[in-house]
Amino acid sequence: MVGKIKRKVVKPSKAAGKGASAPSAQGDGFDFGALVTAIRQVHERCLIHAGKAVNITVTLRNWTIGFYIREYEQRGSDRAAYGERLVPRLAESLRQAGLARVDARELRRFRQLYLTYSGIREALTPELRRLLHASGPAGDKRESPTPASVVDPKQLVSRLSFTHLAELITLPNPLKRTFYEIECMRGNWSVRELKRQIGSLYYERSGLSRDKEKLAERMRAVADQVEPRLIVRDPYIFEFLGIKSKEVMGESDLEDALLDRIQEFLLELGHGFCFEARQKRILIGETHGFVDLVFYHRILKCHVLIELKVADFAHEHLGQLNTYVSWFKRNVMTEGDNPPIGLLLCTRKDHSLVEYALADLPNRLFVSKYQLELPSREHIQQFLDAQIHEVGDA
Repeated sequence: MVGKIKRKVVKPSKAAGKGASAPSAQGDGFDFGALVTAIRQVHERCLIHAGKAVNITVTLRNWTIGFYIREYEQRGSDRAAYGERLVPRLAESLRQAGLARVDARELRRFRQLYLTYSGIREALTPELRRLLHASGPAGDKRESPTPASVVDPKQLVSRLSFTHLAELITLPNPLKRTFYEIECMRGNWSVRELKRQIGSLYYERSGLSRDKEKLAERMRAVADQVEPRLIVRDPYIFEFLGIKSKEVMGESDLEDALLDRIQEFLLELGHGFCFEARQKRILIGETHGFVDLVFYHRILKCHVLIELKVADFAHEHLGQLNTYVSWFKRNVMTEGDNPPIGLLLCTRKDHSLVEYALADLPNRLFVSKYQLELPSREHIQQFLDAQIHEVGDA
């Protein structure tokens, strides 16, 4: 177990603030080359400043949207008419109104951002504070369903992008989440590095390590840091500004594109796949889960759940899918149905991996009955490899 983390200001790493000083415009040394260098440095620094400013605005916007969704769920005068369909209906209405990146999955992220980081209220601009105040007494009320972070909310918003926070809100353990907040800011981690460290169980390894500081130093030495010039290439910034660029396709965009093609691929196989749902929400205990694709196989008479991870294979991915499969067996499977199964697809640019999640289904039964009707791992893997290159090069 990692010990308690004391509240403190996290200082930026030295590497984050490095940069050559602009040449002086005075003196004999200011030649044409120095002129080019000076203008380039001014441009780059202003670009970084603009990117950070937009990043902060994106986070505050998303948090405020999450606040309004939660507010409506609790106090909306006609909320009963929407129920569980609220978020999809809202996404469709906002899309028709011209708002970018407001699909149901993103709206749920915004809501979770508000629930996880209610303290971000302190970082709101005066204009956003007035909007919340205008929404009624609840606009001034702090909702803290999860323990507040020990990190100053203003630091979180200014030092971490919304893409970072979107990864952190998936961690239910507040202490674990705070650990990664602090390490991410100390090391100036990129989002990719944050994902890698979470996947490598850095928090758990730190708790077991005798020399925690030595482990931390080793991690920082090899960590992938944010390149300041690339801050403005965050897909959320481009979409917030209404800019479309294929070269800034993010993992969420890539995932959506691949899911579209996987859905078509399975339906075109003609082996009994019937589409049922996308981003199917299920409630397991106090936690909501979202299954990427749900099919019903009319020949096997069972549900097939598909999870796509634009990441390297990790055992927790398979564990999560097995949990979904077990939930479907207990709550959705009806008389005459066979037990559901899951299909985990992990893909990177140069490699894909396909695994079936059987939960408690005997492997013998899967091989003798299910496997005869389902596409082979090799068939799906070849399809995925082809699609990842096509989508990535589009």
